[in-house]
Amino acid sequence: MRLKVTFLGTGTSQGIPVIGSKHPVCLSENHKDKRLRVSVLISWESYTYVIDCGPDFRQQMLTNEVTKIDGILFTHEHADHTAGIDDIRPFFFRQGDIPIYAHERVIASLKQRFDYIFTNENRYPGAPGVEVNTVKNNQPFKIGNLMAIPVEAQHNRLQVFGYRIRDFVYLTDVKSMEKVEMEKIKGVKVLVINALRMEPHHSHFNLEEALNFIEAVQPEKAYLTHISHLLGFHDEVEKTLPKNVHLAFDNLTIEC
Repeated sequence: MRLKVTFLGTGTSQGIPVIGSKHPVCLSENHKDKRLRVSVLISWESYTYVIDCGPDFRQQMLTNEVTKIDGILFTHEHADHTAGIDDIRPFFFRQGDIPIYAHERVIASLKQRFDYIFTNENRYPGAPGVEVNTVKNNQPFKIGNLMAIPVEAQHNRLQVFGYRIRDFVYLTDVKSMEKVEMEKIKGVKVLVINALRMEPHHSHFNLEEALNFIEAVQPEKAYLTHISHLLGFHDEVEKTLPKNVHLAFDNLTIEC
């Protein structure tokens, strides 16, 4: 069994190009420098899951011709990871309630911001529906015929979840992680980790921190995501990376 992973988006919260920006990376004509908000599609056998559902979700689904999703795993509640949840409607109309998996705090945030999706009273007939599944640390859960293992990290002071599925690990918006959590991912085949820019940031790994993290957990391959224009041009940065580390880009597909 092989996991197929498609990077739906690899950009930070504003995406690249940033609206109105004259930064050289924002003006680049290289498609690898154009980044939608961060998300991945994971598929195997007949199953298809998405990690995070940001404001570019509709465009990402159309670009990749996705016709079915079996569920959405959320890392945390920030808008660039959740704001597309209304666009699950076409999937809901065909499939019924869409399973979502998230920390109880994230579910509470979604219920507040998208109350019409979660209410059963005076329900608007065009609203999508979800099947809520609460994710707790150290409690693996089943997706399709595989198990997902939560991996806890800190996004400044905010708790976030990454996920390990077989030998694939997806982490984003990480600034720090306890050693006990790092043990969950040591030696995996493929690690995806955020690398925002060159300069330090209060709530994200910069490139140096991401590379140090990769060195500590020793995956066979690593892909960097949640990238801002301040990291630099894709092709130039790629040349500076270790052999087993690559910049992800939108619509890149890999197998694990």
